[in-house]
Amino acid sequence: MLQPGQAAPLFTLPDADMEMFESASLLGKQHVVLFFYPKDGTPYCTLEAIDFSDHESEFNRLGCAVIGVSRDDCLVHADFRDRNGLSVRLLSDADGEVCRKFGVMHFRVQEGHKKLCLIRSTFIIDKQGIVRHAFYDVHAKGHAAEVFRLVKELNHKGKAKA
Repeated sequence: MLQPGQAAPLFTLPDADMEMFESASLLGKQHVVLFFYPKDGTPYCTLEAIDFSDHESEFNRLGCAVIGVSRDDCLVHADFRDRNGLSVRLLSDADGEVCRKFGVMHFRVQEGHKKLCLIRSTFIIDKQGIVRHAFYDVHAKGHAAEVFRLVKELNHKGKAKA
């Protein structure tokens, strides 16, 4: 599991429009909220994505990009985004490589069978690419507000050092 103080793994993934996104492009420019969620269209994943989208402009004012990642493919992401009016960028990690790098894939027993699942998780990464907060097994309701508060604190600490 990735912990605060560690460097966030760099990655390149396609988004809902099949355009490639490189995490390195934000280094030195923006903080990042990177949220991993199990599946497009499920109730809690929808709630979380809508909540982050509803507050995206507030995050942007703090110099913070908000990005969602799941193992759904780009076309499923595009449909999910369009059906729910989402504005946050959704990335497809179909093979789970980035999910594994961030430590958000775990085995769970479901219906008597061991299954590899994506655990709802969120990382707040500073402009230098360092993980400042790591949340695993997140509860979707109210999570975006908690993350916003922490990004606001991170932003103020950064200004105090300048």
